[in-house]
Amino acid sequence: MSQNTLKPLNQMLSAECMSEIDSWIAKYPADQKQSAVMAALRIAQEARRFLTPELMDAVAVYLEMPAVAVYEVATFYTMYELRPVGRHVVNICTNISCKLRHSAEIVDAMEKRLGVKLGETTADGRFTLRSVECLGACVNAPAIQVDKDYHENLTCEKIDQILEQYE
Repeated sequence: MSQNTLKPLNQMLSAECMSEIDSWIAKYPADQKQSAVMAALRIAQEARRFLTPELMDAVAVYLEMPAVAVYEVATFYTMYELRPVGRHVVNICTNISCKLRHSAEIVDAMEKRLGVKLGETTADGRFTLRSVECLGACVNAPAIQVDKDYHENLTCEKIDQILEQYE
């Protein structure tokens, strides 16, 4: 990280975002503000769609913690996007419960419908399709998550109806 080129976080995010980050910081003792790192990264990502190195560096400075510690959090958790993604992220569970209930067929149908493979984004930037290890919806497998919405008991026939909900 170069201090000479580092933009302050408050120049990268709106006042509303900064207020939300500050409210998370306030939940912890003053000397433990780095405890708000996950919330700060989530807020930054929601505002900017994905986390750039410059954005993560600014979070580190704001939370008074080493940049490497912010990078460790951002690269460990799959909820953080480190490269551009579509307007909607489609997570398909491919763990054992969903696999036993034919999630592989859902993956194939989604790939055909969207014209992309897992890990790719549609040409129009509308959807990013990816596989995830578990969505915690085993009882209603197979399941997908589109943005923050869960869709369970999936069939290939339900895919078009689900995707039409997301412009």
